[in-house]
Amino acid sequence: MNHQHTNSFKKFIHYFWIAISGKETEFTSGSIRKAIFMLSIPMILEMLMESIFALVDIAYVSKVSVNAVATIGLTESVITLVYALAIGLSMAATAVVARRIGEKDVDGARIAAVQAISLGVVISVVIGIIGIFYAKDILALMGAEPDLIAEGYGYTQFLIGGNITVVLLFLINAIFRGAGNASIAMWALVLSNGLNIILDPMFIFGFGPIPEMGVKGAAVATNIGRGTAVIFQLGILFFGWGKIKLVAKDLVLNLKVMINLIKVSLGGIAQFLIGTSSWIFLMRIMSEFGSEVLAGYTIAIRVMMFTLMPSWGMSNAAATLVGQNLGAKQPDRAEQSVWKTGKYNAWFMGTVSLGYLIFANSIISWFNITPAVVKSGALCLQVISIGYIFYAYGMVVTQAFNGAGDTRTPTKINLISFWLFQLPLAYISALVLGWGATGVFVAITLAEVLLAVLAMVWFKKGKWKKVQV
Repeated sequence: MNHQHTNSFKKFIHYFWIAISGKETEFTSGSIRKAIFMLSIPMILEMLMESIFALVDIAYVSKVSVNAVATIGLTESVITLVYALAIGLSMAATAVVARRIGEKDVDGARIAAVQAISLGVVISVVIGIIGIFYAKDILALMGAEPDLIAEGYGYTQFLIGGNITVVLLFLINAIFRGAGNASIAMWALVLSNGLNIILDPMFIFGFGPIPEMGVKGAAVATNIGRGTAVIFQLGILFFGWGKIKLVAKDLVLNLKVMINLIKVSLGGIAQFLIGTSSWIFLMRIMSEFGSEVLAGYTIAIRVMMFTLMPSWGMSNAAATLVGQNLGAKQPDRAEQSVWKTGKYNAWFMGTVSLGYLIFANSIISWFNITPAVVKSGALCLQVISIGYIFYAYGMVVTQAFNGAGDTRTPTKINLISFWLFQLPLAYISALVLGWGATGVFVAITLAEVLLAVLAMVWFKKGKWKKVQV
């Protein structure tokens, strides 16, 4: 028996190493389970890096002041609008690049990559200018008090002003993922977040010649870390070992491809905007219950993001598998990949939800020991994690639609689940029925359950198999 375990472990280590070194890039034939593993592992690690950074950031900033933490909560809920554009474009880039790679059309994949990056640059420059000049107004609009604006606007200014680093990091990684080079995307984030973790305390608290910048320092460190990673990504696109290699003659505008990307990305942007704008409204409802409850909620959401990252990794793997298998004219294999990935995700999320139900108080008190903050954060973790198994399937199936280039269906599902169901329910239960923060948490959980059910019903109809990108 032990011999068998040793062999399984050796096999796991062997495949794990192949996955993170990126040697395996053929996902349209052979074992589906192995394909999910090869794509998921680097994507999970990539997402974990992203969320480790988010946690480290909040841990350092918590030492500055409660206002500093609240600034991050408010700025992040606004910068998610930037993420919406970046993620929408990324979904389109992954879908189109994966489809071309599945069709064995590497030139087509290269052209799509260049157009996606050009679009990203234009969008982020416009947003950056708004962020630099209107940081104080943005915070005021989010309901921040004057002392918070005075302390925190530098953070908002730097983070939104330097958003090009976020947009390009997302986008180029999406191109690598669509091509099946998930390990390159992972190493880019290892670099970005590793730098971030080192630079964060230096810029927040001061170090040698670097002055103490407080919460603004967190944004400066973030931009330097992400900017360095973008330079690394561009280096690999032009001189590297990925499937997609750009040369000078590729750097031309191709309107037909660009318009196709914009079309596919509109659904992705709408999906994410619906999701995030509902988060902004939830934040607004939560701010009615004071800074401490809001801080508890912000910490709980950060912790959840950390454990959701492996799920996102698996969901992204499903998107790439669907795109490449549809390109290779294997719709049934694409569908099998999705149900298998969903099952693995449900096992993972089920385990996490048990952890939250049992250890919620201890987890929140690692970040803050104020009793009201711990109480609010722990309750948030426990209530939301009840719906985790549904969420596992919901995420994978939604990403599968996106990988097929069918970004419209998930947009409809998000619209029903978040705007027509979650927001009215949160408002009524929290403010009208007087359930307070609990009302918001219950609304979040029920909306995720509804989303999963709708996604699975529509996925089974199979219309996504016929989408052209």
